[in-house]
Amino acid sequence: MEKRVQDYSKEILDIVKSNTSPAMLCKRLQDFHENDIADVLELLSVTERCKLYRILDMDTLSDIFEYTEEEDVVKYLEEMDVKKAAAILSKMETNVLSDVLQQFDRSKRKILVELLDDDVRHDIEIVMSFDEDEIGSRMTTNYIVIHENITVKEAMNELVEQAARNDNISTIFVVSNSDEFYGAIDLKDLIIARQDHALEELIVTSYPYVYGTELIDDCIEDLKDYSEDSIPVLDNDNRLLGVITSANIVDLVDDEMGEDYAKLAGLTAEEDLREPLKESVKKRMPWLVILLGLGMVVSSVVGIFEKVVTHLPIIMCFQSLILDMAGNVGTQSLAVTIRVLMDESLTGKQKLELVWKEMRIGLCNGGVLGTLSFALIGVYIWLIKGKTLLFAYAVSGCIGISLLLAMLISSAVGTCIPLFFKKIHVDPAVASGPLITTVNDLVAVISYYGLSWILLIQILHLAG
Repeated sequence: MEKRVQDYSKEILDIVKSNTSPAMLCKRLQDFHENDIADVLELLSVTERCKLYRILDMDTLSDIFEYTEEEDVVKYLEEMDVKKAAAILSKMETNVLSDVLQQFDRSKRKILVELLDDDVRHDIEIVMSFDEDEIGSRMTTNYIVIHENITVKEAMNELVEQAARNDNISTIFVVSNSDEFYGAIDLKDLIIARQDHALEELIVTSYPYVYGTELIDDCIEDLKDYSEDSIPVLDNDNRLLGVITSANIVDLVDDEMGEDYAKLAGLTAEEDLREPLKESVKKRMPWLVILLGLGMVVSSVVGIFEKVVTHLPIIMCFQSLILDMAGNVGTQSLAVTIRVLMDESLTGKQKLELVWKEMRIGLCNGGVLGTLSFALIGVYIWLIKGKTLLFAYAVSGCIGISLLLAMLISSAVGTCIPLFFKKIHVDPAVASGPLITTVNDLVAVISYYGLSWILLIQILHLAG
């Protein structure tokens, strides 16, 4: 797949850099997808890009820019006349246009908005009136709408007329006489319907919808559950404002996953490659400071068991084994719990069942790995370290029990912490991997050194 993209890039570059006439250049570039041309833009000089801007029509340029990062679109638009830039922006999807406009400084954004087509300016003002965490900020006004009290023939005529301006035609939305959302019609049903067929029979009145002021986090799961091409977005008076397309939903899910992954990594927000050093440091530092404090607590606990290490220095060799496995198990439970918590309908009983299940999994895995550790580490201490058989298996037995106990508790910790965060209305993803790992380090240290002190020194008297 990568080879194909490279081949296309080379072909497009050769075409743009050639001395072919503008008409032939335009014709040859039409053979390529807009996404392929978008990939080439950054490889061109400013002069070559300006040549491309003059050759391609507004519709094609707007399609190309929709496959381009917002920051790059701003750079390319700055290279052309402001009126042409506004004309290209007027052709873009409103949700994409909104994102691009946000990248400009306030004065330039105001100029561009004033130069937009009247209809587009009205639509973009509606989209930009929503906060960025509200679903209305991600909608597009590219859709077909008809009234409920018309005939099938009139509906077809409306479709043909509106399709010239809107290409999102797979679903036709229906509003009442008072412009309230009424339902939706599948394009196929409208096409095959007879002219004398009652339009009412084609309308699905139970069609899903969302309100523009709903938070993206609250409705993203519901949107994912529907396999519709477009979901209508309504205002508080139940009037149709726009639609969320399947492409919008994919972008929303991608953004959501990116944010959750960032939080799991202990970041306050998602990063990208072009972000300034100062911003990246700002996002990472808060959690690192917290984790530094927790790390000091873990080190202090190790210091409490200094006598254990002095009398049985061999147990230090296996500390990382216990800590690593506890951290791994806790992170696994955290990932499972966060995924399950996406279901807002989860009951208290189901949450308890989740904790119980994760603890049983930790117990079973800990039992298997603890048994393996007991057998293999015992042989290692006996043969490699030259200790007595009793001493070797006493130490490996303590390691095995510590591993089982640490994995059991870590499973519970990795499940209970995100559940607690959810209970106090804090995003459970902030119960990040580093936090869980550090907490489980504390659990593992206490379990391991505590058992070593009790079993090996106090009961078996193996010190010295």
